[in-house]
Amino acid sequence: MTEEGRLENFSLEGDQVALPKGAWAQSHRLNVRWRGRDLTALSQGAFRAYLYPVYTPAGFAMTSESPLDHPHHNSLWIGADHVNCYLPFAGGALEEANYNFYVNDIFQGRAPGRIFSVDVEAEELAADHLRLAQTLHWQGPIEWGAPERRTLAVETRTIDIRPGETANLFDVRSQLRAAEWDLHIGPTRHAYFGLRMTEGLRVTDGATMVDAEGRVGGKAISGQVSDWVDCSGEVAGGRRAGAALIPFASARGFPWFVSDWGTLTVNPMAREGYALKEGDALDFAVRFVVHDGDVEEADVAGMWEGV
Repeated sequence: MTEEGRLENFSLEGDQVALPKGAWAQSHRLNVRWRGRDLTALSQGAFRAYLYPVYTPAGFAMTSESPLDHPHHNSLWIGADHVNCYLPFAGGALEEANYNFYVNDIFQGRAPGRIFSVDVEAEELAADHLRLAQTLHWQGPIEWGAPERRTLAVETRTIDIRPGETANLFDVRSQLRAAEWDLHIGPTRHAYFGLRMTEGLRVTDGATMVDAEGRVGGKAISGQVSDWVDCSGEVAGGRRAGAALIPFASARGFPWFVSDWGTLTVNPMAREGYALKEGDALDFAVRFVVHDGDVEEADVAGMWEGV
């Protein structure tokens, strides 16, 4: 972890949790602030690492950490189901081991793994630009033959944070490499970049979801290709705020899955799977725009032009 003292305009600080001597918290957060203003936190849960809370410039939190209907929807997160690992055994033959890195339980017969942050480095590239380079291990469950888990893949997650007056930008690039064994991921409808709106900022609660072509609502947008999708609604004091998801070129051109109950997903694995051998990498990136005002006031279309 890069020392906090090297940062002049940004700060990274862990949550202070009062625990008995010798105890430690399995889940934790590393809070990210800019000139004293809360932006987000690198959060580590039992099953994955994600960004939560995520704030607009005015200080409104936009996402839900673990909603009751889908507790595996963790704010701004990355995950993938149908992760198949080819393990060698006697005679040079291979066995296929099946895992999921999306749902928190055994899902369709696949055991849940965890995406675990092992290191993070911070670099202040400008007074209003912080780059976080996070190393994460995609680990299988504790099981017979692997009492300390298998690390199946290693992810480098680069998060560029740019605070602004109307919107805070979070550019997230995920580079996923096989660790020791060949992998195959997907096809699966449960992947890859996800955004889950907080209660009150869902279409079912009166919010508005719209894409770059002007389609409105989950039914009209899902299955379509669009440059971006935004969801915004009324927050405290009659003000409006929202969040948008914008794919970079590496993740562009895939059909969206969005829902009126608050989920926006960019999923390059929905229709095809990817083989990962030693030296290969999956490399996808998106921009999260967390903004005050509605889609026009925040100029989400202009935010897309910058990617």
